[in-house]
Amino acid sequence: MLHEPTMQKLNAMKLFGMAQGFEEQLQQPQFSELSFEDRFTLLVERQWIDKEDRALRTRLNYSGLKQPACIEDIDYRSARGIKRAQIEQLARCEWVRYHQNCIITGPTGVGKSFIGCALAQKACREGYRSLYFYEPKLLRQLQIAQADGSLVKLLKKIARIDLLLIDDWGISKVHDTQHRQLLEILEDRQGSGSTLVTTQFPVSKWHELISDPTVADAILDRLVHSAHRIELNGGSMRRKKPDDK
Repeated sequence: MLHEPTMQKLNAMKLFGMAQGFEEQLQQPQFSELSFEDRFTLLVERQWIDKEDRALRTRLNYSGLKQPACIEDIDYRSARGIKRAQIEQLARCEWVRYHQNCIITGPTGVGKSFIGCALAQKACREGYRSLYFYEPKLLRQLQIAQADGSLVKLLKKIARIDLLLIDDWGISKVHDTQHRQLLEILEDRQGSGSTLVTTQFPVSKWHELISDPTVADAILDRLVHSAHRIELNGGSMRRKKPDDK
């Protein structure tokens, strides 16, 4: 029997996992001992795994995460105030499902970005779409989009994301117009998406970062309300040896 036409048709239909599984079954004699139903079930399972893997790779590539962090690699040994139970709860991504927010605060180098990226990566693994922005770059993109007329398109793109990660909130000087744009982003996402913010500044200092008190109140109301908080402390993790996790 000629199997090549079958392989070609499977690949043409983009059933790549099933095609690979079919080829393996042809090459390994032990599969011939299985019933048709069992062999077909294995092919379907192989296709499902391939489809899920491809979808995950697409979500991870789209997210643009700063670093390849994952929940399993978080270091609980360092005295940084990390609560394992809290991280494990957030890792279930129920907060993303219910459109809640998360705020990670702490000094420079303590691991805020790593934990933020790890939570976003876990959200991708759970089927949610994440999108990472370093705050200064987000502000530049908003400025460019406003200049070239693509601001509405950019805001719609951000609004559709399940989890928006804004890294280093408050690190750069922000004009009133940009604060209002950030407010618009949060307004669009309220009740429909989650926002994760990492920042060196405690929430109590955020009013000082926003010159317009009305906008400050509105931003805090939409971001801090129903937000899970991770408050880190201690010395910089960057001083550790590369092989010291």
